[in-house]
Amino acid sequence: MRRMLKIAVFLLPLPFLGGLTGIAQDIPRNPLEPSALTYPDTRRGDVVDNYHGTDVADPYRWLEDTESQETAEWIAAENRVTRSYLDSLPGRDELRQRLTELWNYERYSAPRRRGETYFFTHNDGLQDQSVLYTAASLEAERRVLLDPNTLSSDGTVALAGYAPSEDGRLLAYGLADGGSDWRTWKVRDVASGEDLPDTISWVKFSGVSWLPDGSGFYYSRYDEPTPGEELTGTNYDQKLYFHQLGTEQSADRLVYKRPDEPKWGFGPTVTDDGRYLVISVWKGTEPVTQIFVQDLQQPDSPVRPLLVGFDAEYELVGSDGDRLFFQTDLDAPRRRIVAVSANDAGDPASEAETRPTITEVVPQTENVLESANLLGDRFFTIYLKDARSLAIIYTIAGAHERDLELPGVGTVHGFGGRRDARETFYTFTNYVTPPSIFRIDLETDEQSLWRRPEVAIDSSAYETQQVFYESKDGTRIPMILTHRKGLTRSGDNPTLLYAYGGFNISLTPGFSPAVAGWLDAGGIYAVANLRGGGEYGRDWHESGMLDQKQNVFDDFIAAAEYLIAEKYTSSSHLGIRGGSNGGLLVGAVMTQRPELFAACLPAVGVMDMLRFHKFTIGWAWVSEYGSSDDPEHFKNLLAYSPLHNLREGVCYPPTLITTADRDDRVVPGHSFKFAAALQAVQSCDNPVLIRIETRAGHGAGTPVSKSIDEYTDLWSFLLANLRCPLSRRR
Repeated sequence: MRRMLKIAVFLLPLPFLGGLTGIAQDIPRNPLEPSALTYPDTRRGDVVDNYHGTDVADPYRWLEDTESQETAEWIAAENRVTRSYLDSLPGRDELRQRLTELWNYERYSAPRRRGETYFFTHNDGLQDQSVLYTAASLEAERRVLLDPNTLSSDGTVALAGYAPSEDGRLLAYGLADGGSDWRTWKVRDVASGEDLPDTISWVKFSGVSWLPDGSGFYYSRYDEPTPGEELTGTNYDQKLYFHQLGTEQSADRLVYKRPDEPKWGFGPTVTDDGRYLVISVWKGTEPVTQIFVQDLQQPDSPVRPLLVGFDAEYELVGSDGDRLFFQTDLDAPRRRIVAVSANDAGDPASEAETRPTITEVVPQTENVLESANLLGDRFFTIYLKDARSLAIIYTIAGAHERDLELPGVGTVHGFGGRRDARETFYTFTNYVTPPSIFRIDLETDEQSLWRRPEVAIDSSAYETQQVFYESKDGTRIPMILTHRKGLTRSGDNPTLLYAYGGFNISLTPGFSPAVAGWLDAGGIYAVANLRGGGEYGRDWHESGMLDQKQNVFDDFIAAAEYLIAEKYTSSSHLGIRGGSNGGLLVGAVMTQRPELFAACLPAVGVMDMLRFHKFTIGWAWVSEYGSSDDPEHFKNLLAYSPLHNLREGVCYPPTLITTADRDDRVVPGHSFKFAAALQAVQSCDNPVLIRIETRAGHGAGTPVSKSIDEYTDLWSFLLANLRCPLSRRR
């Protein structure tokens, strides 16, 4: 549940553009004459808020109203300016062609087996959305079960999750429309491919979990928001329900709610043996959970507290009778596996008295435990060592069995399946290796390659190295650099620096056609693993949150200074990018050190740190950032809030802000206000543009065609502003 929430609340690493081969010319820094770039005359209001005795002006407050006619006219005017600039840049046709070539490769998901049926997704390369297939065996002829590309004319309806029943005869699947976080769940008969009448609405930040007999499933939802409520950040009070197949949603049985704790959320999981419903209780993005259980073998059994107090993170790994296994950071900041008896669950009315016996199974190691799954009588685990994956197998008693041999240095995901599975799959990838899927026979432990896509790039021409540098306070920070073999440190290599630095999210190597193109063009791709992430466990995360958030910005600035000092690049050849919390990162460092960068690409960023908690899911981020409602937090937030640290008379780097009109996670008003304010104070001819995607959200489920369009624009902007002669990078 925690992994799902991380993905749901903030966007994971954004891919970069790539691939420009065959354009041998220098591109000027400002292709348009300054006089040709005229920004809209954005109205300044007179709104002033008083925070704990400090007046703070908010002249562009009206841009928060994304439904007003005035905002719509402003969006259209800004997009016209942006298009006039971007469309004038040279090499766009060649760029689009190369991006299309790089995106045109087959993509598979790891198969899931339920009953005698395999389920997996596949994209032939340029399909806007991946198609869900079934097959009787891994090599049997596949059959289309669900093609999201047929559900909308513009490819913006996406498959946002699916769960087959245990026997594989039914499929629950969630749809997202236009990038929204809201999900509508439906049920499909696998044999006929027809939908049943069941429809579940107003689901957000929840999956579904079937009963073993397929009679129904558990899910969590919010009340239907009233008009205007969706953007206010007051739609709390998630409730857990059971849906009986063949009935209306209005008849669903309420399993658990906590009106006294309206900001709690509930993640349901039925154990493989069907004995228990395990409920993971979360609140916002805090890396802590509680666990409640319900005995499904006892009619009318109450929901009982098992692990309470929000003292640590607990994530269900598997079960063995009444023993429930969890990975946790309780007394182990790098996580371990423990066992708790469901019989120790307490009285529903006395949560404070619940004190179960916790037994250590797999102790904490020097590396960070990322995930664990119980398959048969063994734990298949994935660890992080300096942001690179290790896979280790332990017995159910916690004894080390062996390290799993991996195809190389990179990132591993997978090892899923029910406890009685006969096989499992994992995906391996790094910055130059597309996701390859491997099968493990759990009876023989033999590995075999199931799918490895062919991509229009020679991976052997590139190399990846990990370097370490010191941040401002002396903390040692890892950074992974990928570039063409034989790179000369001349100080003028085009370089893209990416980071995230928040919410306990780890950045690990992963393939992207956009990154492949950047490497193909001769660029350096640098990923810094800043504090605030999860690369080294709880302590690493906590040293980059709340009043220590400045550490994250210092780490990023130090990464840029290292790349320059080591002559990988220079300030005039260095671009930076980040999305969501990473958009905040870019906004903060470009206001603190504007002279350090040649181009800035903040995407869907949290730019107004004084008001973020007043919109949609923003309230959930208070545990990470703090709140301006608190006097001490206010001082800290005001010190780095990108919107509030723009200054008159400063020459800011060329900036292309990106957002989407339907983003209901980081509402577009953040980017709108930042763009308007930056255009107003910019003291030089460097362009300040905002690209506003229509009928799109925070990024998940973006159609391939829209991705190619977006990265054509982003990469064109970078090439125009990094002062890099392309003829040297072919």
